[in-house]
Amino acid sequence: MQLCAFVLHLTRAEKRRANARDLKEKCGLPAEIWPAVDGAAMSAPDLRSSVDAGLFSPDYPFPLRVGEIGCFLSHRQIWGEMQVREANAALIIEDDAGLDMDLFDRALELATANIRDLGYIQFQTRAPRSKARLIDTNGPCKLLLPDVGGLRTTAQLVSREAAAHLLNASARFDRPVDTFVQSHWHTGLRPAMILPSGVLEIAGQLDGSTIQASKKSLAEKLTREVKRGLYRRSVRSASRHSTAPRTGLDHD
Repeated sequence: MQLCAFVLHLTRAEKRRANARDLKEKCGLPAEIWPAVDGAAMSAPDLRSSVDAGLFSPDYPFPLRVGEIGCFLSHRQIWGEMQVREANAALIIEDDAGLDMDLFDRALELATANIRDLGYIQFQTRAPRSKARLIDTNGPCKLLLPDVGGLRTTAQLVSREAAAHLLNASARFDRPVDTFVQSHWHTGLRPAMILPSGVLEIAGQLDGSTIQASKKSLAEKLTREVKRGLYRRSVRSASRHSTAPRTGLDHD
């Protein structure tokens, strides 16, 4: 199986550049740094051209920030680029990731052995919030298929077929890319995950998140938390009733 890697890097995030180059060299695959879409530099009409509201249930309760739009468009660009490459799958890793190489090498080997069947495998930094079926192991690394898909797009291995499927399903979008990928009742593709994965969250050691949130009052924060809780409850319900196959895409 042919693999490649894309390190997503926002050009203006200069404090992350050295880390992006380090990931390119250390990830163990033919890799390139992919310039991320800068949502903050996009015009209002360009932002609106990709974003809609209420595209599928449950409705996402928050307006998308420009950084979230840029992040989603960046992943869509790579999904599209994968269709003209010879590689069967690609590692997509963001520039604020760190790597524990002993674990990551095992996790990558585990993901490579299963990507043809599963399509989308996250190198997770957080345990699943639901029941998860054990698929395979490699040393301490466990490949899991959770009922409720994991969030975050720090690193993932994506097959060319899964990338094409997600690209076609997201011509317009109404929620962040990780929340979209989580929505397997809509996409028909369940994201698997590996834990421990050897991927670390080190944004705080670099320059923090490049998806900035505006300052909110206490009342706004409380309202947001209520909406977030209701949305997560709806996600759990939708996940339980999902008809998405448990082994990649349904080819019937």
